[in-house]
Amino acid sequence: MALVCLFDEAVGLDRFQLGGKGYGLVEMSSIGLPVPPGMIITTEACKKYYAQGGRVPEGLFDELKQKLAKLETLTGRQLGNPEKPLFVSVRSGAPYSMPGMMDTILNLGLNEETAVTLAKRTGNERFALDAHRRFIQMFGKIALGVNGQKFEDILESHKQKLHLKQDTDLGPAELRLIIQEFRDLIKHDTGSELPRDPWAQLQMAVKAVFRSWSNPRAVEYRRYYKIADDLGTAVTLQQMVFGNMGEDSGTGVGFTRNPSTGEKKLYGEYLRNAQGEDVVAGIRTPDSLDTVTAGLRSQIVDVAGKLESHFKEMQDFEFTVENGKFYLLQTRNGKRTAQATVKIAVDMVGEKLINRDEAISRINPAEIDQLLHRTLDPKANVKAIAKGLNASPGAASGIAVFDTNEAAMLGEKGERVILVRPETTPEDIHGIIRAQGLLTARGGMTSHAAVVARGMGKAAVVGCSSIKLDPDNRFFKTADGLIVKRGELITIDGSTGEVLLGNVPMIEPELTDDFRTLLGWADKSRRLGVWANADNPEAARKASEFGAEGIGLCRTERMFNASDRLPIVREMILSEDEEHRKAALRRLFPFQLSDFKDIFRSMAGKPVTVRLLDLPLHEFLPSAEEVMMIMEDQRSKHASASAMEQEARLLAKIRQLSEHNPMLGHRGCRLAVTYPEIYETQTEAIIRAAIEVRREKGETVRVLIMLPLITNVNEMIFLRKHVETAAEHVFAEMGEKIGYKVGTMVETPRAALTAGELAKYADFFSFGTNDLTQTTYAFSRDDAEAKFMSRYLEDKILTDSPFETLDTTGVGRLVRMAKEEGRKTNPHLEVGVCGEHGGDPRSVAFFNEVGLDYVSCSAYRLPIARIAAAQAAIAKSKTVGTV
Repeated sequence: MALVCLFDEAVGLDRFQLGGKGYGLVEMSSIGLPVPPGMIITTEACKKYYAQGGRVPEGLFDELKQKLAKLETLTGRQLGNPEKPLFVSVRSGAPYSMPGMMDTILNLGLNEETAVTLAKRTGNERFALDAHRRFIQMFGKIALGVNGQKFEDILESHKQKLHLKQDTDLGPAELRLIIQEFRDLIKHDTGSELPRDPWAQLQMAVKAVFRSWSNPRAVEYRRYYKIADDLGTAVTLQQMVFGNMGEDSGTGVGFTRNPSTGEKKLYGEYLRNAQGEDVVAGIRTPDSLDTVTAGLRSQIVDVAGKLESHFKEMQDFEFTVENGKFYLLQTRNGKRTAQATVKIAVDMVGEKLINRDEAISRINPAEIDQLLHRTLDPKANVKAIAKGLNASPGAASGIAVFDTNEAAMLGEKGERVILVRPETTPEDIHGIIRAQGLLTARGGMTSHAAVVARGMGKAAVVGCSSIKLDPDNRFFKTADGLIVKRGELITIDGSTGEVLLGNVPMIEPELTDDFRTLLGWADKSRRLGVWANADNPEAARKASEFGAEGIGLCRTERMFNASDRLPIVREMILSEDEEHRKAALRRLFPFQLSDFKDIFRSMAGKPVTVRLLDLPLHEFLPSAEEVMMIMEDQRSKHASASAMEQEARLLAKIRQLSEHNPMLGHRGCRLAVTYPEIYETQTEAIIRAAIEVRREKGETVRVLIMLPLITNVNEMIFLRKHVETAAEHVFAEMGEKIGYKVGTMVETPRAALTAGELAKYADFFSFGTNDLTQTTYAFSRDDAEAKFMSRYLEDKILTDSPFETLDTTGVGRLVRMAKEEGRKTNPHLEVGVCGEHGGDPRSVAFFNEVGLDYVSCSAYRLPIARIAAAQAAIAKSKTVGTV
C-alpha cells in the first residue's frame, strides 16, 4: 500500500490509515465541499518510523516528492518557486481526536524570495511578512526545538515598545525586525541557520510531526483517554489558504450543535484577519458566529447541514476565509459534554438520522459519570466576583493555583485545585487532568481550554477578561479590586461563567428527561441485569432512583459500626461463652431487624442479596495503642481497679484477635464456623424483616443470603444448615413462610476452581471481583496502588489497573470457569458479580460475553452499567449477525 495518497486517491480508506483529520478532509472533498487540495502520509509511515528507531521509512520522501509534483500540477504552483510559489500546511492527525496534543506547521514554503512574491501577488506586504514571521516561529519551535516562549518574548517586547495590544497592530517595518531577531535566536540556540530550502523544511516538518506522537502531552492525553500508543499519526499536507490577508479574511471554528448543551443550533467563533492557531490557542478572544455577515453565515449554515447529513454526527469544523472565499480545513466528531452527548443522540433518533441502537452505541459510558456530578445550589446566597464565558458546564471548588506543574503535583496528592491561567496550551494537559476545573483570562468557547475541559467533563470558565492575572506573583485581581491569591478557595460555575469566592453549597444531580429516555432504550436492548451495592435505606432509595433491578450486595458489617450499636458489638466480642454472646446478639437483633425492614421496603418486589458478617472481629475494636493510652491516663488519675481491669481485658482481647494478615485470617465464613450464632441471629433478622414487610406492603423482596469467603464445600454445607435452621425457627414462630436462596461470594481462586462442588449446595454465586483480583494476583490493593501500580502502568507491565478493569485473561478465566462448572452441576444457578468491576464498561462487556445474569455496582455507577450492558448486547448481536 502507498504511504502517501492525494485526497482523491484516499477515498475508501479509514481514519486508522488516514488519521481523523485526513479522513475528514477526504470525505468532505469527496462530497464536493470547498477543501483546498492536499495529500496524506498514512499512519503506517509513522508506525514504521518508530519501529525503525526514529528513522524515516525508506522511500517515503521519494514517494512524497512524486505526490508533491502532482499537487503542484493540480494547483499550478511549485514549492520553492520564487515566481509561482506553493505554500502548504503540515498537520498531525491521529485516528482519535487529540486536540492540540501534537504539532502543526503552517505557511511552509515561505522564505525571503517567496515572501516578496506573496506580497506582490496580494498587494499586502504586511500580510506576507506576518505569514513569514509565523512560519519561522512555528518551524523554530516544532522542527528545531527552540523554546517557544523566547519567540513570544521577542514579539511581546516589540508590542510593548510601540504600546500595541495585538499582533495585528505590528507594521511591516517592525515585522522585518522581528523576523531577523527570530533568525538570530535560531542561529544562537541551534548553532545553525534557519534552512531556506522549502523541500528541506518539508522533510524536517514531517519528521517533527512524527516525533510529536510521543511528546509528553500526547502520551499523557492518550493515557487519560486509554488510547493505544501504537496507532501512530498521519501527516496531512494541504495547500495553504490565508485568513490573515485583511479584514475580508479570517478563521473560525464551528460546531453543528451546541457542544455544552446539545441544542440544535450553530455554535462557534470567528476571528477576522487571523490564522487558525489564533482561535484555538486563545491568544485573542474571537467573536461569535452570530456576528458574522449574512453571506458568510449562510455558507456556514449550509456546510453544517451537509456535514451532519453525511457523517450523521455533531461535527466540529475549522474554516478559513481568504479574501471573501470560504474554505473548510477540518471536520471531526465534536468534543462535547456528557449532557450534550445524550441530548444529541436522542434528538438524532427523533430526526431519523440514526436509530436507537446507534444512539446507545455512540455514548461513552465512562463519560456518563459527568451527568452525575453535583451543581451549585441555586438557593445559595452568593455573589460572583467575576464572570467569563461558560465554556464547560458543572461546578468545581478548589484552591486557586497559577502554575500547571504545581496543579499536577497537588492534584496527584488528592488536593482539589482550580487551575488559573492566562490561557491554556497543550503543554498544560498534565495540570488540566488533575485539576477540578479551569479558569482562563483569555480565549473563547472553542479555545484549547474549552475543548479539552468539555471532553474531560471538567467545569471551565474561559475568556474572563475582567480579571487581571499575574501568574508570576500568583494572584489575580477582579474589576472591583478584590485580590485572590494562590491557595485561596474559589468556586467556578461552568454553566453560567461565574467565579465565586470560597466553597459554595452544591446539590445532588438528577436524571434529565433525555437521559431517562436513553436509559429506557438501553434497558430494552440489554440482556444483563443491573443491580446495586447498597448497605442502608438511603443508598437503596438512590439505587432505585437510578434504575437498580435489585441489590447485589448489602454488607451487614456496616450495621454493626453505628455508634449506638458498637458498644453492644464489643460486649459480644468480649463474651467468654456462647450464652453471653447470644445475649449480646439478642440486644443487637432489633437494630438489624429495623435496618433490614427499611431496605426491604425500598426494594419490595426485587431481589436483595444480604452478605452475612465478613469483617474480622478486631475491626470493631479500638487499636492496642488507643487502649494503652487510656490505661496510662487512668493510672495518672488513679482510676478504680474495676475500670483498669476492664481496659486490661479489652487490651488482652485485642492482642488475642490480632492477626499478621487479617485479609486471609479469621473472618467471613471462618468466623461463623467458630461462632455460628452470629449468622443464625442475622438470618433470623433477615427472614423476619422480609415477612413483616410483606405483611405491611403486600409484597416483599426476593431474599438471597450470601455466605462470604467460602473456599471449601464443607464450609458451605455446615453454614447452610445453620441458616436453614434459623429460617425454619422464624417460620415456625411467625406461622408464615417466604422463599429464599442461600449462596456464596466467589472471591478466592479455590472457590472458583471448585465451583462445581460448591454449586451442589449453593443457589447462587456472586463474584467478589475486588478480592478475587487481590487473591489471584497476590496483590494487596492498597499497597499496590500506593507503591507500585503507577510504575507497572507506566512501564506497560500492565495495560490497566486490574482493580479498575477486570483482568480477563487471569481473573476472567476463573470467572468463566466457575460459571461454567457451577451451571453444569446446577443448571438453575444464578450468577452475578458484585465488585466495583460491575460498573466498569469494559468489564461489563466481558461479563455479558461470559453469560452472567447480572452485575452489581454502587448507585452512581448504575447508569454507566445500564448503558455498557446495552452496548455489549448490541455489539454481540452484530457479531453474531456477521458470522
